[in-house]
Amino acid sequence: MLRFEKLFTLLILGLLFSCQSPNDSIKKDKLALPEKPNILWLVTEDMGPYLPSFGDSTIQTPNLSRLAAEGVLFTNVYSPSGVCAPSRASIATGMYPSSIGASNMRTTSYTDVTGLPAYEAVPSPEVKMFSELLRLGGYYCTNNSKNDYQFQAPVTAWDENGKEAHWRNRDKEKPFFSIFNFGVTHESGLFEPYDREELVSKDTEFPIPPYLPNNDIVKRDMWKMYNNIALMDVQVGKILDELEEDGLLENTIIFFYGDHGGPLPRQKRLVYDAGLKVPMIIRYPNGVKAGSSDDQLISFVDFAPTMLELTGQEIPEYLQGQSFIDPEQSERKYIHAAGDRFDGFTDAIRAVRDDRFKYIRNYRPEQGYYLPVAYRERIPTMQELLRLRDEGTLDEIQVLWFRENKPREELFDCINDPHEINNLALDPAYADKLKELSNEMDRWLSAIGDQPNIPEIELITKLWNGKDEQPVTEEPTVKVEKGKLLIECVTPGASIGYRVKMTDGNEPTPWQIYEESLTLEEGEKLEIQAHRIGYKASDIVLFEGD
Repeated sequence: MLRFEKLFTLLILGLLFSCQSPNDSIKKDKLALPEKPNILWLVTEDMGPYLPSFGDSTIQTPNLSRLAAEGVLFTNVYSPSGVCAPSRASIATGMYPSSIGASNMRTTSYTDVTGLPAYEAVPSPEVKMFSELLRLGGYYCTNNSKNDYQFQAPVTAWDENGKEAHWRNRDKEKPFFSIFNFGVTHESGLFEPYDREELVSKDTEFPIPPYLPNNDIVKRDMWKMYNNIALMDVQVGKILDELEEDGLLENTIIFFYGDHGGPLPRQKRLVYDAGLKVPMIIRYPNGVKAGSSDDQLISFVDFAPTMLELTGQEIPEYLQGQSFIDPEQSERKYIHAAGDRFDGFTDAIRAVRDDRFKYIRNYRPEQGYYLPVAYRERIPTMQELLRLRDEGTLDEIQVLWFRENKPREELFDCINDPHEINNLALDPAYADKLKELSNEMDRWLSAIGDQPNIPEIELITKLWNGKDEQPVTEEPTVKVEKGKLLIECVTPGASIGYRVKMTDGNEPTPWQIYEESLTLEEGEKLEIQAHRIGYKASDIVLFEGD
């Protein structure tokens, strides 16, 4: 478990690690970070801010509470989608999902239902996964082990990607960026039969939101949700123990966050705060800002530029987010979100929120909110909602989700109406706020090139440049000049990876990123692949030295 050090010791350690390069930002200098800090991400699935540190004292989470006591609580962090794959696309690229064709959940699945071809999100050619940029900056990057990006990750994205990926496999001189994903809190953890270890008493009083019935079936699902969080807390503690055992705690920045909001019906997949808002804790080394709170608005598109800022690298202009630790960057005024297809069912919703109000624009007002997603209907609470709906016994709040149509515009006071029940869009007292947020939505849609309600087949045609098939990255070409290998790919934006193919029958070396040129030792063979995000990867080209 994390150990709390005395303040004097923390201050001394802070001085030891405060050596900065001249180009480091003022805020980074105040954080007293190493020049190349290690970064550890602990990412849990389908979880709102249901933690004691964020005001929910239903259960105890000792490891996360300790992390919060030593770190900074970020209380206004939002996913751009209420479901995982679009959210993860945003995190990986620093782009809004609806700007790159990643908003439909999932792009490669449900083709038998939709009648559409499998496809991938296709960002503009300059867009890279930020982990690749970190690798170019000298970081050893590992992902254990979620990959749901709405596109196939190029081989250049990670040093290791899988269930065995770990910072411990690196050259010990290299800084690392490592992700560990915790699936125990996922929506599927509410399905029956439920046979997981019981860490939470079933006699606990659970806070049931007003849009769900207060009965034994719902209480059992609430118990499962909180029990899953307690199990996740134990798993988080094991990773933190490993970090401390390796002597890396005080030169590693630790992020903990959820990949979108909660797993319950009327949470996941929706653009209400219950589907978008997540807890986030960042623990900086040496007690810096320990126990503090930061309430600035943060979107997942801000993660990539923030990571580049923390690691001292240049932030590309194409990124649609902004660093939330950059002292020269003003805090964002709005966050944005979208909801489109979920499995086999489609809607078209956009949302914008400031620090108090949320504006929702429904592009299909003739269509009800509720979508009969089969996966969600495996949750007992969802089954109970449908049973009570059919009986006509849901109350006036619970029945709102099952309306046959919805207003074109909605406005909610998220502070005084946190469950977003009372639509203020027609209230003259809020006309100015409605206009402000509507104008902001129009600005955002134009800025990112979003076309809400575009038929998905037209979106695919657009992504594929009018072709009938997914574009393919051209094979890389290799030439030798003065003993150096020069590798090129004519596909704009393609990353080029290479690895040494062993002649003794052993596994090839890990994939490396080709930058300018390289030297091939006598008798070595190279496997080379080019890949632009959203395109099919090229075939692997084999090159043999003399």
